[in-house]
Amino acid sequence: MDYKTLKRRVLWQYEKKLPFVIFSLPDSEVIKGYFQNSDKLHIGAGFNTNGFILSPFDDSLKNILIPQKGSDNYQAAIRISEIERKQVVVAASENERVFYEQLVQKTIETIQNGPAQKIVVSRKKDFTLNDFSIESLVERLFSAYPSAYRYVWYHRKTGIWCGATPETLVDIKKNNFKTMALAGTQPYTDGQIVWRQKELEEQYFVTEAILKNLKGIVEEVQISETQSHRAGNLLHLRTNISGKLPQMQGALLKIANALHPTPAVCGTPREVAKEFILKNEGYPREYYTGFVGSIDDDGTSATLMVNLRCMKIENGKASIYVGGGITTDSDPKEEWEETQNKMQTMLQVLHPML
Repeated sequence: MDYKTLKRRVLWQYEKKLPFVIFSLPDSEVIKGYFQNSDKLHIGAGFNTNGFILSPFDDSLKNILIPQKGSDNYQAAIRISEIERKQVVVAASENERVFYEQLVQKTIETIQNGPAQKIVVSRKKDFTLNDFSIESLVERLFSAYPSAYRYVWYHRKTGIWCGATPETLVDIKKNNFKTMALAGTQPYTDGQIVWRQKELEEQYFVTEAILKNLKGIVEEVQISETQSHRAGNLLHLRTNISGKLPQMQGALLKIANALHPTPAVCGTPREVAKEFILKNEGYPREYYTGFVGSIDDDGTSATLMVNLRCMKIENGKASIYVGGGITTDSDPKEEWEETQNKMQTMLQVLHPML
């Protein structure tokens, strides 16, 4: 199937309100798609069923799967298009800004007075779509960020979820295991990259927490040097972690539970940070900072990605989700500006439809 034909199938599937997902690995020239033949919602799917999984941040929602079985499975070579880019002005009310800055300040005080070293807080911003096109969404998303993991998911029960995420939760090929610690953010600019102590400390917390969670599960662990990693118009600090998985039943589920939610999207210690988030953020994250990805070979191979740089589209509205890792060195005003900058990733996809 060629790319144009695959996009026509996406349009047909969407108009018929039938579930589908299309996705592509970072720097891949191939796009894959599962087009479900019924509107059944596969809830609470296990990790040994081939297909594409959409998993939430917390247990208020369940995992959903678009299975390979019962779907038409296609792939095509991606045709990258030159797309117009422009900085979108994000209007924000004073109430929005004050609420988020107060949330960040409360988070800092909680870290200063308790066991948490880092807590990730977030917000969402709704945008009205005046000229939405599923074909334009696909074209712009897959062309704008070829170095990210890109996906577009649709089910009439969930609406559209789509994103271009830089962060791997887990990549398993038989018994070979890979993940990453990704933290710290600054806008990408030409010239020398300088990381402040706040970002270096945040990256250290993330790496140490992941290594702790992997103890007793992964063998022969190897850790790369920490490097700057570009994701669209942003830079992050990235440390690659790899190892071997012992032969065990349910290894993928065990690894996913050990890592999710990661310190990069939740905080550390995990349960302390998660409890704070659920009590104080003031909105449900749903599938934002959950994970997405394909499961193959009955669960012995999988590529699962943290659902960052994402949005939900439903009923003529796009909800863009953004956040940041808070430590004792965070500044509320800077954190607000960081979330404003992070919105540009999805706004570059959306701006002709606004």
